[in-house]
Amino acid sequence: MDLPHGQRVWCRDRWLDLSSPRVMGVINVTPDSFSDGGRFVRPEGEDIDLEAVEAAAIGMITEGATLLDIGGESTRPGATFVDDADECARVLPVIQRLVGLGVVLSIDTRKTAVARQALDAGCHFVNDISAGQDDGMLRLIAQTGAGLCLMHMRGVPATMQAAPVYDEVFNEVTEFLELRAKLAMKAGVRREQIVLDPGIGFGKRFEHNLELLKRLEDIGVLGFPVLVGVSRKSTIGQITGRSVQERMAGSVAMAVLAAERGARIIRAHDVAATVDGIAVQQAVRREMDRR
Repeated sequence: MDLPHGQRVWCRDRWLDLSSPRVMGVINVTPDSFSDGGRFVRPEGEDIDLEAVEAAAIGMITEGATLLDIGGESTRPGATFVDDADECARVLPVIQRLVGLGVVLSIDTRKTAVARQALDAGCHFVNDISAGQDDGMLRLIAQTGAGLCLMHMRGVPATMQAAPVYDEVFNEVTEFLELRAKLAMKAGVRREQIVLDPGIGFGKRFEHNLELLKRLEDIGVLGFPVLVGVSRKSTIGQITGRSVQERMAGSVAMAVLAAERGARIIRAHDVAATVDGIAVQQAVRREMDRR
């Protein structure tokens, strides 16, 4: 695949074409995620309803998702830590169920042990909110050739929104991401495996989130694809006054703005609406580029 840096990412055994923005569908198999927690937990207990997960995954693929992001630990503000064994018990059966669907499977984890087992089960990509800081994570990515998203977060989910303060949020976030990317490459991760995420809503206030979204193109100057997760987040609620389940329109609007500013992967709960919004944005962009 002959595409410039920033428009493709290597995911173990395949190139993911990012010449136009791609949508990453969210599959949370948690009881407590802020938007869809408990959606796939059977009412009679803690077991995951794998038939429901598979149906949702196939639906997202049909709607246009290119990646599926599977998470077994909530990282919403105030969320508590989940140990490796519990997280693996949630995500591994899901990965095994979905591995034959033909899309890039991502494991949303900050733990090396969970990432290792997820990759063994068939995942292609690791979406790490801690930017590879767990011991051994970067070496694992180097050894397996998996794609890796390095995200900025101030603190940990349990406390990250307590009182986030920055002297200059854009500079601090981009310096952190650039440093983590350099450390990953020093550990043997190829440049083409790395994606960066400014971490909207992770240890940031409303004004921090808007500043980062406004300057997404400047993050792209670092030469890596940029992933953005804005779907249903509190920033949209603060703008619209809508509850979590009523934020689809605001989420799509923000996804379109992120794509216009260079985001190559958009993480979304509402896949069909997001795919349509980005399709319109891309059509307008192509027409503008022809003039």
